[in-house]
Amino acid sequence: MIRDNYLDISKLTTSPQVLALFKLFARHGGVLRFVGGAVRDALKGLKGSDLDLATDLSPEEIAEACADEGIKTVPLGIKQGAIGVVIDDILLQVSSLYKYVLQENGPAEIEFTDNWEEDASRRDLTINAVYADEQGNVFDYYNGIEDLEKGRVHFIGSATARIHEDYIRILRYFRFYSLFGVGQPDTQALKACQENCAGLKKVPMERIRDELFKIVQTPEAPRIYRLMQDNGILSYIMPDAAHIDDLEFLNKIIPGHEIANAALVKLFVLYCPDEALAENLAVRLKFSRREKQLFTALAKEKLSFDDLLNDKMRLKIIYSHGCDFYCASLLAVAARKQECPKEMWFYYDGAASLPRPVFPITGKDLINGGLTDKSRIGRVLKELEQLWLDSDFDLTKEQLLIQVDNLKSVV
Repeated sequence: MIRDNYLDISKLTTSPQVLALFKLFARHGGVLRFVGGAVRDALKGLKGSDLDLATDLSPEEIAEACADEGIKTVPLGIKQGAIGVVIDDILLQVSSLYKYVLQENGPAEIEFTDNWEEDASRRDLTINAVYADEQGNVFDYYNGIEDLEKGRVHFIGSATARIHEDYIRILRYFRFYSLFGVGQPDTQALKACQENCAGLKKVPMERIRDELFKIVQTPEAPRIYRLMQDNGILSYIMPDAAHIDDLEFLNKIIPGHEIANAALVKLFVLYCPDEALAENLAVRLKFSRREKQLFTALAKEKLSFDDLLNDKMRLKIIYSHGCDFYCASLLAVAARKQECPKEMWFYYDGAASLPRPVFPITGKDLINGGLTDKSRIGRVLKELEQLWLDSDFDLTKEQLLIQVDNLKSVV
């Protein structure tokens, strides 16, 4: 259960200020430990997740201890025992130990505890319930280290009980199985996910979206998405994705490249939606305005490699829709065609550094030229812009202004 000096603490943090928190909490009668993803990833030799910490002090005692030392705190969720502690302008989440108490006719309620094993017992997976102190001593109450080493992804105790505490754990199971699982999924875990997937309807769509975004960005996302679909996991919240093979191809060609908007692009590739489905998915998953604009534009604009790999067309696309749209379109077309032209990555990697053309005419220019009708100014500007685009951005301001008198009579 306890492994002395097992973890090189520098894999978690080298910040003296963060490490000083352990002594601060000890002075106030508490114990502080790293927990969760950062510990798991450090044990696996991966780049760490955001630091989370746990303590046997109450939320009020955490805030009081930090205030005594002049350390700023932010309430993140007092009912859940979470306090944000600001160190070097970084917000660390420190949570009081707690356990879930299931109610007969309602959701599980939180009850604070000073028992570390009880806190571990309410976490979802064994690999996420490993703690470490500032000395590198590791506290493993549910065999998480061995499971991590052997690629086993297990719920703690009853899979059904853990899922009933929070149905988002269904998607979290598949995400961590994608990242760390070896061989077939745990039979009991898969069965519990199948039997309880209707519970995902109770989960806020923002949380589901965030988990789906994380899942599609894992290297094994195509295999995991097939597994979820074959077992009906997403049937209550999402249509079936018909283009998993396209995502598999995309994952083969992107290593070594920095991918912008990766989650959004990969989700688009999975569904290759028409305009109606793209709008539906964007609304259903509560995309931000920018995400929705990009997602629906990918469905609306029917581009090809002939468009995207042509220097003049590339500039027009970037001018009209932006660099993010251009790069996302390249990946979407490559995935759909399952083809990667040799020059594609040259165009992709170079798109961000291309100077975006600037339309040289403004409404003020037209007013100075004697056009005062505001509704006509907008129409003339639009016509001039189209002339400029048709000239491949060659027409100068002076050449465009010469056209204004001709346009006044037709718009």
